[in-house]
Amino acid sequence: MLRMTKDLLIRDLDTEDLEWIGNSIPVGSTQNEFLRGIVQQARVESFQPSLFDNASKPKTVHGYMPFKFIDLFAGIGGFRSAMTALGGECVFTSEWDKYAVRTYREWYGDDDINTDDIREVDPESVIPDHDILCAGFPCQPFSLAGVSKKNSLGRLHGFDDLDQGNLFFAIMKIVDAKKPPILMLENVKNLRSHDKGNTWTVIRESIESRGYVVHEKVIDAQAWVPQHRERMFIICFDKSVFGSEQQVGFEFPEPPSSEAPKLGRVLHETAPDRKYMLSDKLWKYLQDYAAKHKAKGNGFGYSRFGRNDVARTMSARYHKDGSEILIKQRGWKNPRRLTPAEAMQLMGFENRYSSLFGHENGFPQVVSDTQAYRQFGNSVVPLVVEAVGEKVVEAMANVFLRTNTGCLLKGRAVAEF
Repeated sequence: MLRMTKDLLIRDLDTEDLEWIGNSIPVGSTQNEFLRGIVQQARVESFQPSLFDNASKPKTVHGYMPFKFIDLFAGIGGFRSAMTALGGECVFTSEWDKYAVRTYREWYGDDDINTDDIREVDPESVIPDHDILCAGFPCQPFSLAGVSKKNSLGRLHGFDDLDQGNLFFAIMKIVDAKKPPILMLENVKNLRSHDKGNTWTVIRESIESRGYVVHEKVIDAQAWVPQHRERMFIICFDKSVFGSEQQVGFEFPEPPSSEAPKLGRVLHETAPDRKYMLSDKLWKYLQDYAAKHKAKGNGFGYSRFGRNDVARTMSARYHKDGSEILIKQRGWKNPRRLTPAEAMQLMGFENRYSSLFGHENGFPQVVSDTQAYRQFGNSVVPLVVEAVGEKVVEAMANVFLRTNTGCLLKGRAVAEF
């Protein structure tokens, strides 16, 4: 087995060792994949120090390459689930909603959650060094639904929303203080077109001016879960670590080659509690409302789905009437809402994530149905984050193979490679 110590660099390997690596790479595998597999095997058989920190052992190692990340605007931990599955250790979590904090603590066994206003947090003294900054910053100021609602109420949106719009600059404050090598940001697809593109221009220029190469793409989660859910992912690499855009070599993942899942994969096999069926009054209201707007030529209304369908986007307002995703239940006179357990699966919080944190039978529900629906409607899909994150990890591995300048984080020891 290839043994690596903190003093061993690729350039230090003997010619025979380099030839062995070249001759041992399986057909169809890259050098990166081969070396990563060796590291993974070594770590499983006998723990090896993190590639990013020789001082401390990560709490858990479930993936390929150990790294440290922070989870901002954490919600119920879509990033936490995905990045842990890839080998990451979360070293700081920020979330101020008390119900989301309750769920996060129970799911991840983490009591050390910063619940302060992130704008008031001093990054230098409170936030540890980290390899990846993860943030699904609040989307309401930029989302189609949020902008429409605020316009109807005569309220400000985008960066003019004083409560939520300037939270992006709280992220930039952390970036200025900690200079993480990688940023993984997520928001609604409308971010790119909001305010005729001016909002995205400000965001992109703010990041690029700090020395990052910016990659962005709108990804529909329907290839991973039975739900149309388009979200914008913004992946940024520090040029002082990774080099130019061409040197970074990052590409967003392709959708899984398997057939896209249908709702039947997440729905209960047997009928759930009848409390999830819409009342006669609510069902009549939704039908009348839809008919009224249809007559006006509008598209507002409810949507019903069966087991072979793909649902619309689940929103944080789902708890109100469930109108965007109503389920046809055999033998019931009215359609029903998703149960919270179904909503969790619709969002991609699979049991393989929960098992990483000791919940072998899935993540438990620890809040009311109303709060659970809100949390799922606000969440990122961890399956998509994991797919994007795997490409980020590959880029991290590549920088070690391409350069011999040391570790990603400032002030750390020379990397083992």
